[in-house]
Amino acid sequence: MMAWLQTARDSFHKTSSYQHTNDGPAPHRPARTAAALAVLLALASCTAPPSPPPSSAAAPKAPASPAREESPTPAPPPPASSAPKGAKGKQATAPLGWGPQQRDLEAATAAVAKMTVSEKAGQVLLPSFAGLDHGAQAATVERLHLSGSMIMADNVPGTATGLVDVPALTAATRRLDAASRSGGRTWPGLIGVDQEGGMVQRVGAPLTGWPSPMSYGAAGSVPLATQAGAGLAAELAGVGFTVGFAPDADATIGPADPTIGARSLSADPRAVANLSVGFSKGMLAAGVLPAAKHFPGHGSVTSDSHKDMPVQKATLAQLKARDWKPFQAAVAAGSPMIMTGHIAVPALEPGVPASISKVTYAALRGIGFKGVAVTDALNMGAVIGRYRHGSAAPAALAAGADLLLMPADVNAAHAAIVSAVDTGRLPPARLDEAARRVVTMMIWQGRTKPKHPAAAPGSGEGLSARVSALAVTVLTGQCSGAHVAGRVRVTGGTAGDRARFAAAAQAQGITLGAGPLVNLIGYGGVPVGGDIAVALDAPWPLARSAAPTKIALYGRTPAAFKALLAVLAGKAPATGKLPAAVGTYRAGTGCR
Repeated sequence: MMAWLQTARDSFHKTSSYQHTNDGPAPHRPARTAAALAVLLALASCTAPPSPPPSSAAAPKAPASPAREESPTPAPPPPASSAPKGAKGKQATAPLGWGPQQRDLEAATAAVAKMTVSEKAGQVLLPSFAGLDHGAQAATVERLHLSGSMIMADNVPGTATGLVDVPALTAATRRLDAASRSGGRTWPGLIGVDQEGGMVQRVGAPLTGWPSPMSYGAAGSVPLATQAGAGLAAELAGVGFTVGFAPDADATIGPADPTIGARSLSADPRAVANLSVGFSKGMLAAGVLPAAKHFPGHGSVTSDSHKDMPVQKATLAQLKARDWKPFQAAVAAGSPMIMTGHIAVPALEPGVPASISKVTYAALRGIGFKGVAVTDALNMGAVIGRYRHGSAAPAALAAGADLLLMPADVNAAHAAIVSAVDTGRLPPARLDEAARRVVTMMIWQGRTKPKHPAAAPGSGEGLSARVSALAVTVLTGQCSGAHVAGRVRVTGGTAGDRARFAAAAQAQGITLGAGPLVNLIGYGGVPVGGDIAVALDAPWPLARSAAPTKIALYGRTPAAFKALLAVLAGKAPATGKLPAAVGTYRAGTGCR
C-alpha cells in the first residue's frame, strides 16, 4: 500500500463544529510509574508491521452489486531504515516509509541545521487566528517563522450573498503561503483546514458540500471513498490549501460517543481502516496532505474533548483489537500524518492527554509510524485548563509530538518552546527531530506533482450526490415502490433543511401540504413520530422513533435531499446498509 501513496505524491481535522478557545499549564508531567514501564514493554509486541486489514469495507453480507466494490488488498510497507544499495540516484529516491524519500530528509536535515532555535520553534507550530485580517496573520507567520496557518470558518471571506468569496480566499491562502516561505525557506507552507464533510466543513459553497463521513460506511465502497477524497481535496487545492485534517479514523461505539458520531466512517474498525486509507489515498492524489485522527481512538470515549478531557478506560489489549486497527492501516499505507487526541488513557499514562503523553507517542511509534505526529487543537477544553501560558507546546514536543496545532496564543507557545530549550526542559535534539520531520514533509509536498489537478469550486457536486444516493438506508418500511404519492408534509430539522426537502420534492413532482408526515432529525436530535422519520446526521435517534418508516440519510446537502426524495417517490432504490448498530437494528440492516 505504501507504493500507491508514494506514486500518488511523486508522479494522500480535526475538530467538530465547536468553536475552540485556549490558554496553556503550569508544567505538568506525572512521574513514570511501574505500570507505564510495563506498558512500554507490552508495546514491543506490536512493533512488527501490522497485518493488512481485510480487502473489503467490511460491509454486511449481501448480494454483490456495482455499488459495493472491493478494495485492493493492502501490502505491508517497505522497510524504512536504510537506503537500498546501488547508485546514488537510487539511494536518494529510497522511501522513508511514510511518503517522503531520502533526498527530502537530507534536504530537511541541511535546512534545519542552519536554523536558529526561534526558527525551529516556528516550524513546529500551525496556529489559527481570528477574523479576516490575513495581512496581520502573514506578518505573524514571518515574525515567528511559522510552518503555516490553520483556516477556520471566520477566516473565510464571503460575498454579499453568503457564499465564499473564492478569489479573495485564494489570494489569502497565497499570501499566507508566501509568508511561510520567508526567510529563505524554499518549501511551501502548511495551509490547513478542517473539511471532513457533514458537520465539519469550514469552507462552504460554492465549494462542494459533502455528506457526513458515515455515508461512506453506509455505501460500503472503498473506491467511492477514494474518489470522494480526491474530489474534496482537488477543490481545496484549487483555493490554495495544502493540508486537510481528514479523515476521521475513529471507530464509533454509537450513541454513547458524543463527539465523533457521523464523523466516523463505521463502527467496524476493519471498515474504518479500509475506507479511511482509501479516502487518504484520494486526498494525496489531489495534492493535499491528509491526517488520520484521533489516535489512540476518540470514537469509544463517552465525553467530549472540546469541553474536558475524556478518559479512555479500555485496556491495551482492547485498544489494539479495536481502536488502533485503522491507525495501523494508516501506518501500513505510509500515511504522512497522524493526529493525537486529547484523551487520557490510564492503560498508557493516567491523567495526561494522549497528545501530551510520552507513553502514547511511544505507542504510536511502536506500531511503526515514522511520519509527522500532530496534536489535536491545543486550544480545546481538555488542554486549556491544565496547561497555561503556552506550556502545552513544549510539553507536547517533549512527549514526542512533531507539529502543534492551534495553540491558544501562538506568541506564548513560541516563547515557551524557546525558553524550554534554553533552560534544558526541552532537549534541543527533540526540537530538531520534530522540525526535521515537518520540513521533510513540506519539502516532499513542494516537489511532487499531484496525480489529479486542482478543480473548480463545485466540481464535485455530482460525486457528492452519488455518495448520498448509495448511502440512503431504510431501517424499516418498504424497500420498493413509492413511500409518498403526490403530496407530503414535512416537519423537524432546520428551516434550511425543510427548504431543501421542498425543493427536492418539487423536482420529483411532489407538493407539500397533505399526505404522509416526514419528520427530519438534525444534528443532536431526539426520537420523533410522524409517518417517516429521517435522520440527517448520526442515525441513533431512529432507534426509539415511533414512525413506522425509518430512514438514515447521513447528510443535509441539496444532493442528499434529492437522493431521499428519489427513494420516497419510488424512483430509486435505497442501497445503503447501517454501518453501526442503531438500538435493536444491527449493523448491516437495510434493503436487500
